[in-house]
Amino acid sequence: MHLLIIAIVVLVLFGGRKIPEVMRGLGQGVREFKDGMRGDQPNPNPPTNTPPSTTTPAPTEEKK
Repeated sequence: MHLLIIAIVVLVLFGGRKIPEVMRGLGQGVREFKDGMRGDQPNPNPPTNTPPSTTTPAPTEEKK
């Protein structure tokens, strides 16, 4: 009975279209929390396959 009342209140507050988005966000949050507790944190900055940046050499003095 209590769950039915809670479900009705949530439906009134968020509306029918917003509930799937809220649940999706909640599921992602729980998943990230579990991964964090296990220590399986993904690398936020994955390595890229870009060549190292080239630097321009210092200007040389011209010989007269």
